[in-house]
Amino acid sequence: MTDDLPPNPALLPAGLHDLLPPEAETEASAVDAVMAVFAGHGYQRVKPPLLEFEDALLAGPGGAMADQVFRMMDPDTHRMMAIRADITPQVGRIAATRLAGAPRPLRLSYAGQCLRVRASGLDPDRQVAQAGIELIGPDSAVADAEIIAVGAEALAAVGLMRISIDLTMPTLVPSLLDAAGFGGAERTRLARALDRKDAAAVTEHGGALAGVLTSLLLEAGPAARALAALDAADLPASTRAHADRLKQTVAAIQARAPGLKLTVDPVEFRGLRYHTGVCMTIYAPGRHEELGRGGRYLCGEGEPATGLTLYPDAVLRAAPSRLARKRVFIAFGEDGADLRAQGYATVAALGEDSDPQAEAARLGCSHVLLQGRLLELSIQTQIGA
Repeated sequence: MTDDLPPNPALLPAGLHDLLPPEAETEASAVDAVMAVFAGHGYQRVKPPLLEFEDALLAGPGGAMADQVFRMMDPDTHRMMAIRADITPQVGRIAATRLAGAPRPLRLSYAGQCLRVRASGLDPDRQVAQAGIELIGPDSAVADAEIIAVGAEALAAVGLMRISIDLTMPTLVPSLLDAAGFGGAERTRLARALDRKDAAAVTEHGGALAGVLTSLLLEAGPAARALAALDAADLPASTRAHADRLKQTVAAIQARAPGLKLTVDPVEFRGLRYHTGVCMTIYAPGRHEELGRGGRYLCGEGEPATGLTLYPDAVLRAAPSRLARKRVFIAFGEDGADLRAQGYATVAALGEDSDPQAEAARLGCSHVLLQGRLLELSIQTQIGA
């Protein structure tokens, strides 16, 4: 015998939750608005499966998410499968296999849900919505700029007009350390100091690079200031090439979208494990969570690509509130087709009601169609006063 209460059927695992009305529709409409912008710029939508064979899902860039995927045995083939934690590697697989013969540049878009083993510090959710674009084939600053400009336009479509784009070049510091011969524990200590943005530790462990690394660390911020620090830095030719590409990308973005706020952090490389060039992170003013992230990587057998993933949950938390569609109660015998064409949601009576307005209020409607007339309910009626 036990006195334990039966499990609550509404209780979900940590990091998972139900999305109820009207928030679920609000999220769907926001994703639709974002995807419409992507489609308008020629990005064609693909729909990868939620899970794949583990070896395929974790090949190439997908390996960076190996510690975040849920695994299970396929009862049919007895091979290990994994649930995606990120959609970008799947799009890369499609581009390198099913669409290997498609003309380049190849523009693809996607939207869907991902599942992760652990939540991040700033985001407690383990089920993460994604909507993004990938530009596969060209390796140019103009391609990087297109990804960023289209992403900014998509965010504007959901009301986020003021955003900040933080640009990084995660290959720059490794190139500089390679040229200076840093390795082993010495390299690890310096990388950790840069990761923590600890200028004192960078000075302590930086050796001959202490001056240039400290300068680049302290000058991170507005693009013009950070790029000036890069121009003034004494960099070997191999590292200068990375700095020049970052500068070219900033110029290409400013030419295409001059109103965007750009910041540059020349020494940032955290969480950019498979990226090979310019990367970007998008923020909203006054908020610390990322609205989107992306960058340059290699697709398939080394084909250059760049992309951007937006996070609709974070986007909606930062964007102005989106109004749900107005609900109209359709009295028995009335026709709401014209109202649906105008964007209303109609809730049809399933029989005669003695008080259609009271029934409309009970069902959360703001209007009622009665005797061919659209009537707006009073505030008192809507709250049941």
